[in-house]
Amino acid sequence: MKGKIKINTERCKGCTFCVETCPFGVISIRKRFNKSGFFPAVAVHIEKCTGCAMCARMCPDIAIEVYRDDKPKSMHAARRKR
Repeated sequence: MKGKIKINTERCKGCTFCVETCPFGVISIRKRFNKSGFFPAVAVHIEKCTGCAMCARMCPDIAIEVYRDDKPKSMHAARRKR
């Protein structure tokens, strides 16, 4: 299962809750500030994201969206799910 993370850097206030919560180290804090003067979170290792959405659950600013790709990888896997 593969995840995809989207962070609204203009909404993020850089609290680091998502960075501390992510079990795979997907998120880091950007070194440049946003329009509001905060250093926002950014996804730096997107290939490691599993779509667990722990980061989105912890975000007090609702700045993170997480999507999952639950598609089976082969026809054999699709048949097993039935």
